[in-house]
Amino acid sequence: MKDASPAPVYLKDYTPFSHLVDEVHLTFQLEPAKTRVISRIRFRPNPDATAAPLRLDGEGLVLLWAKIDGNPVTPEVDEAGLTCTVPDAPFTWEAEVEINPEANTALEGLYRSSGMYCTQCEAQGFRKITYYPDRPDVMSIFTVRIEGEESVLLSNGNPVASGDGWAEWHDPWPKPAYLFALVAGNLVNHPDRFTTASGREVELNIWVRPGDEGKCAFGMEALKRSMAWDEEVYGREYDLDIFNIVAVDDFNMGAMENKGLNIFNSSCVLASPETSTDANFERIEAIIAHEYFHNWTGNRITCRDWFQLCLKEGLTVYRDAQFTSDMRSAPVKRIEDVIALRARQFREDNGPLAHPVRPASFVEINNFYTATVYEKGAELIGMLKTLVGDEAYARALDLYFSRHDGDAATIEDWLKVFEDVTGRDLSQFKRWYEHAGTPRLHVTEDYEGDRYTLTFRQETPPTPGQPEKPPRVIPIALGLLGPNGDEILPTQVLEMTEAEQSFTFDGIPSRPTPSILRGFSAPVILTRPSSNSERAFLLAHDTDPFNKWEAGRALARDGLLSMITKGAAPDDLYLDAVLTMARDDSLDPAFRALALALPSQDDLAQSLHEAGHSPDPQAIWDALETLRQARAHKLQDLAPRLYAQYQVEAPYAPDAEQSGARALANAALGLITRLDGGAQAQAQFDRADNMTQQLAALANLLQAGRGETALAAFYDQWKDDRLVIDKWFSLQVLHAAPDRAADITRALTEHPDFTPRNPNRFRATLGALAQNHAGFHHASGAGYALLAQWLKTLDPINPQTTARMCTAFETWTRYDAARQDKARDALEDLLDLDGLSRDTTEMVTRILEA
Repeated sequence: MKDASPAPVYLKDYTPFSHLVDEVHLTFQLEPAKTRVISRIRFRPNPDATAAPLRLDGEGLVLLWAKIDGNPVTPEVDEAGLTCTVPDAPFTWEAEVEINPEANTALEGLYRSSGMYCTQCEAQGFRKITYYPDRPDVMSIFTVRIEGEESVLLSNGNPVASGDGWAEWHDPWPKPAYLFALVAGNLVNHPDRFTTASGREVELNIWVRPGDEGKCAFGMEALKRSMAWDEEVYGREYDLDIFNIVAVDDFNMGAMENKGLNIFNSSCVLASPETSTDANFERIEAIIAHEYFHNWTGNRITCRDWFQLCLKEGLTVYRDAQFTSDMRSAPVKRIEDVIALRARQFREDNGPLAHPVRPASFVEINNFYTATVYEKGAELIGMLKTLVGDEAYARALDLYFSRHDGDAATIEDWLKVFEDVTGRDLSQFKRWYEHAGTPRLHVTEDYEGDRYTLTFRQETPPTPGQPEKPPRVIPIALGLLGPNGDEILPTQVLEMTEAEQSFTFDGIPSRPTPSILRGFSAPVILTRPSSNSERAFLLAHDTDPFNKWEAGRALARDGLLSMITKGAAPDDLYLDAVLTMARDDSLDPAFRALALALPSQDDLAQSLHEAGHSPDPQAIWDALETLRQARAHKLQDLAPRLYAQYQVEAPYAPDAEQSGARALANAALGLITRLDGGAQAQAQFDRADNMTQQLAALANLLQAGRGETALAAFYDQWKDDRLVIDKWFSLQVLHAAPDRAADITRALTEHPDFTPRNPNRFRATLGALAQNHAGFHHASGAGYALLAQWLKTLDPINPQTTARMCTAFETWTRYDAARQDKARDALEDLLDLDGLSRDTTEMVTRILEA
C-alpha cells in the first residue's frame, strides 16, 4: 500500500537537540552488498535543551550491536530510528550497522555508482548510513577510517594515515552530518596546487574514472579562480590542507559542497571543447564556484534547521552570480539569470507549489530544493545589497563571518548583522522571506509643467495558505530618458515601502520616458501601460543593458500575443527594431544573441493566462514559428554578414569573447536555416571542431527537417561518451514537432542507451519532453500519459528525481478543460501507485490541490 501521508514539520516547533556531540569516529568496512559501519560518538547533555532519552535517526539499517560506555544496550528500534535511555552525563555511544550500497538506487546515503562508492547526505541521507541525530544544528568533529579494496579512499578534511586497503581522514572543523562524504573507487586524479593569501599551500585534486582525466583542466582552473576571487572579494581563505572534487555519473543533484570533498555530477565538472558547449563551460565554472563558496556560506556557517535552507543557498547563489559577472559579462549574466528566474521561479510562485523563501512547514525537505529557495533567495540578497549599499554590505558580511563562524544560523541572525551595521529596521524586508508569491508592481505617471510623478502600487496574489499579503519594501532602480534618447536622470534607487507610493521629480524640461526596474532591481512583475513605439525607443536608447533587452522582449511578446489572440500579422515595429539592434556592432555580441531570442512558449502561456485567456499550446507554437520565419526574411541580408563576421578563427577558448561571438553567429545560422533549408547548417556540422558549433548545427538541421543523417553520424561519433549522448537524447525531443514529441520520446526510451537509473539520462529524455511545451501539452494528452507512466517506473528506483520531475505538471490548471482532464487523469494514475514514495506523494498531492 501507499505510504501514509506523514505529518508536516513546522518551523514554530523547533527545539534544540537533547545532546551535544563532541566527536564522531566512523569506520567503514566496504562491501558492495554488506558494508559495515562502526560508529563511536561522544555525547553530552545539551544545557539549552530539555532532558530526554537519546533519539537517533536511522533508515534501512540493520543494527548488529550497540553499547554505551562499553556496556551492551538494547535500544527501541523503529523504521525511522532508535530510542535509548542514557546517562545524565557525558557518555560514549557505539554501534555497528550493516547497509547495502549496491541496492541503493535512490542515490541517497552510501551507494555504488559504476563500481564506485559514493555518498549524498543532504538533506537527510546520513541516517541511511548509521544511527545519528541527522539534523543541521548538531555539529561535530569527524574522524573516519575507510577499509576497502579500492585504490582511492576519500573522506572529509585532511588525510592523517593510510596503508594497504585503508585510509584515515580527520576534519578539524565541526560540521553537521549532511556535509559528511565518502568516496572509494579506482580513480585517477588531475592534480594542482593553490597558495592562499596567507601563504599556505593547498593540494587540489579532481578525481575521475580512467579515461576522463583529459576533461578536468577547465574545472581545475575554475576552482583556482574561485579560491582567489573569494579571498579578494569576500576575504575568505580556504581552511584545509587539501581540496578534493570527485566526478560521479549517477547523482541526483548538480554537485554537493561536503567539507573538503565536493562530489559533482559528472556533467557539472567534465569538459572539453570537443564534448562540451560554451554553455556547459559557463555552467561548470559557476557550479564549481558555487560549491567552493559554500565552504564559508554553508559549511563554516550552516543553517540551524532545514527551514533556513535559503540562508546558505540564496547567499551562495548570489555569490556565484557575482563571480560569473566578474569573470564574464555582467549585463549578459544578469539577463540570463532573470530569464531563468522567470521561467522557473515565477512559474513556481504562481502555481500550486508556491512557498515562501523560508517555508513555515514541510512534509519532505527534499521537495524544497526549489527555484524559490535558490534563485529567489539570491534575489533577496541582491535587493538587500542595493538597499544598504556596497560598503555596508561588505561590513555586514564581515560581521556575519566573525559573529557566526561555527554556528548553525537563522535568517534572523543574517538580518541582524545588517541591522547592527546600518541601524536600519529590516522587519519589513523580512516579509520577502516569509510570504510566497511574486508582487505585481503597477505604475502610472503624470507630467505637468516641469514636474514628473510616478505612482507605484504593489499587490501580491494569494498563494496556498497565504491569502493576504502585506506590502514589502521594493528597491526600484530608475532612470529617465529625454525625447532625443539622452539620459536626463541617471540611475537612482527608489525605496517603496507602502502599498501605494508616489515619487516626484522636478526640473524635468520635457515629458521623459522612464526606464523602470533597471538591472531588474526586484523580483516583481512590472505592469505599466506602454506603447510599442516606446519599447522600440528604449531598445534603441536605454543605457541600462537589462532594460534595453527587456524592451525588445516586451515588444516581441506583445506582438506574439496579438498574433495568438487576434490573428495579427508579425509586428513591423518589432521587426524594424530588432534589425536595428542586430546590426549595431557597438553592442556586445552575446547581448545581441540574447536579444534575438524570443519569449518562451511557457512565458507566453503564462502571459495569456494572466490576461484571462486559456492558452492554446499549438497556437503559441504556430505564432512563434510564423514570427521566426518573418524575422528571417527581415534579416536575410544581415544574417550572412553576422554569420561570417563572428566566426572564430583562433583556437577554441570558452571565454566570454569567443562564446559571445559563437552565440551571435549561431543565432544568425538559425535565421539562415529558415531560408536555405539547412545547407549552411550542414556545412557547419561537417566542419565543426567543437561541440558548440556541432550541436548548434544539428539543432538547426532538426529544425529544418533534415536531421536524420546528422543524428546518426553524431551518435556514431559520440556513442562512447555518456554526457554527449545525453545531448543526443535531449535535442531530438526538444526539437520535435508538437504532434511527434511524445512518439519520439517513447521511441528513445526504447533505445538501448536509455536507462531510468541514471538521473542525467532520464532528465535528458523525459525532462526534455516536459520542456517541449506544445509537445508535452499536446491536445491528445500523450505527453501527460507518457511522463506519468515513466514516473511510476522511476519512483521505486529514485524518489527524489521522480518528485522533482513532477513539477512538469504544476501549470496544468491554466489550460482548457480537455487538457485539464487528461493531466488530472495522469496525476491521479500516478498517485494510485502502491507504495508511492513520500517525496512524490507530497508533490502530486500539492499539484492536484490546485
